[in-house]
Amino acid sequence: MTGTLSLVRLILRRDRIVLPLWVIILGVLPISQTSGIRGLYSTPQELEAFAASMRATPAFSALYGPLLDSTAPALGIWRAGFIPVIIALASVLMVIRHTRVEEESGRRELLGSTVLSRNAALSAALIVTSGASAVLGLTVFATFAGTYPVAGAAAAGLGYFLVGAVFAAVGAVAAQLTESASAARAIGLSALGVFFLVRMAATVSEATWLSWLSPLSWGQKLRPFAGEEWWPALLLVAGFVVLAYAAYALSARRDVGAGLLPPSLGPAEAAPGLSSPLALAWRMHRGPLIGWSAGMAFAGLVIGSAAQAASDALAGNETVMRMLTAMGAAGGVGDLFIAMLVSVFGLGVAGYAIQAALKARGEESLGRAEPLLAAAVSRVGWAGSHVFFAFAGPAIALLVAGAGVGLSYGLAGGDVGTQLPRTIGAALSQLPAAWTLAGLALALFGLLPRLTALAWGVLLLFLLFGQVGAVLELPRALLDLSPFTHSPRLPGGDVSAAPLLIMAGIAAALTAAGLYGLRRRDIQV
Repeated sequence: MTGTLSLVRLILRRDRIVLPLWVIILGVLPISQTSGIRGLYSTPQELEAFAASMRATPAFSALYGPLLDSTAPALGIWRAGFIPVIIALASVLMVIRHTRVEEESGRRELLGSTVLSRNAALSAALIVTSGASAVLGLTVFATFAGTYPVAGAAAAGLGYFLVGAVFAAVGAVAAQLTESASAARAIGLSALGVFFLVRMAATVSEATWLSWLSPLSWGQKLRPFAGEEWWPALLLVAGFVVLAYAAYALSARRDVGAGLLPPSLGPAEAAPGLSSPLALAWRMHRGPLIGWSAGMAFAGLVIGSAAQAASDALAGNETVMRMLTAMGAAGGVGDLFIAMLVSVFGLGVAGYAIQAALKARGEESLGRAEPLLAAAVSRVGWAGSHVFFAFAGPAIALLVAGAGVGLSYGLAGGDVGTQLPRTIGAALSQLPAAWTLAGLALALFGLLPRLTALAWGVLLLFLLFGQVGAVLELPRALLDLSPFTHSPRLPGGDVSAAPLLIMAGIAAALTAAGLYGLRRRDIQV
């Protein structure tokens, strides 16, 4: 543990702005949701009616998990059911940033030349990330305990804390497996995606036993404000201990800078097909692109099947159908289900677009761009090869996602020919919003390369707008800053070409600004 506390202070120094922001914002969102619901539904009868309508809509259950009680705090915690996913995402990325990224950049080896133990960096990353989750959990507890039962507040805070700690350990394991930070992120985020799909399948299907396979469900099994049960916390503690032990054990079996999954060695001479920047970019982007596309296709197949099941189950419920009509779901339950989850596809693909757009920045910071640019390769040609995948990759991922939804939804309803183009169009309608985030990342890369991490912060902010903007009654002008606010609700909704064209134009302008800035600035390491 020698040097661990020094590295903890270093991490806190580096994250002194971002870390408190995500802890405070995510910590107060559950009570904000609860206050909003309590303001809209003031009597137990109104709360029960609202809870019944939510239980009758599988789209909400898929996103937020099972609704366990109809009290205001239980409904607030349920409505904040996507927040543990955001906490898990932040935990995975933070641990990888302070472990694998430091090794890939060479800073870990430099620090290791001082009086520093082998496990200090991993220990510091786990301590800070788990500690941030603990502070977030305490914030949730403190905001609820003054008004609602202390036991429910403690269960809610404990669940948030332990879920964050478990996924910090997931990120620690992913960081040991590969020598590339981008590959480690892909592994960690793929694990999170699988766990989320498992939770979703357990909620909307009869296979409720699947919930025991996802740590995201274990936190909900503490049942805050719904007859608390404490023993599921042992599952989360055991998951953290096992994964953290595995991370330390794997770290001891590899060299600094290396991964347990060694990269395959290429031939001594490059193939003729690798004679251009675009071909090299394809080699670098094909793994994440194939992984994202496969994951989106699988998610689409699952969602299409669940949408048809929900439509069949609720087709005769007049109360639910009136509620859906009021919400703008002209096509019925199935269309509402698909429209809500297609918007989640858009947010996820925006994350992939940012990752692809910032690949060039990673190559630059690792010193691999300078030798390429010393040859007969222009800066715009080199960066443009990554821009191509930042824009084409999300289109491919959304295309296969929409095809997966349409195929399973159409097969279940016996109407593939009609549903397939509708769901593909619904998925691709999210593309301009994702392109806008890619353009922002590229503009930061070209103009302010040291601030490229802000693109991830903006994505998180837009995600929070979508989750709590309506409940908190945020000003419309503020919500309109998110491009996802202007994406159409398809299938079943109305489409206006103007917002889509404006977003595409903004993305193009931001990309052009980034490429212009890259031509005029120095290459940085």
